Amino acid sequence: MKQQVAASNRKAYHEYHILDTYEAGIELVGSEVKSLREAKANLKESYVIIRKNQAWVSGMHINPYSNTGHTGHEPLRNRKLLLNKKEIIKIRNSLDQKGLTAVPLKLYFNKHGWAKLEIGIAKGKKIYDKKKSIKERDIQRDTQRELRDRSR
Repeated sequence: MKQQVAASNRKAYHEYHILDTYEAGIELVGSEVKSLREAKANLKESYVIIRKNQAWVSGMHINPYSNTGHTGHEPLRNRKLLLNKKEIIKIRNSLDQKGLTAVPLKLYFNKHGWAKLEIGIAKGKKIYDKKKSIKERDIQRDTQRELRDRSR
């Protein structure tokens, strides 16, 4: 079984320098899992917090499942992340440093069918860093286009 991506936060790579990544399980209810299988999730405004030695993702929006009756799930509730104690301590120590934050990068199902959330420890980019990234991406795209056109 292949990895199925339910949601990705492409804006995070534009807004932040990703320093380190972690893979966390996520505690979900049944209708949330079914909704994720339909790729009805949004990670853009979400972030990770550590509270009472537990990791939580806040601001992640999962649309209600289309075939659920009157009892669905709350779309914007805080969801618990399943991490080892050592990983939680590392993330908390990183978040204590000035200028670092933890952002969700990708929500996917692994080969066993379990929902996983990729978390990145990130540092915000300055405006000139963003412009530099755009410029490098444009140059890379132009060189790929030239190579493709020359090979024909």
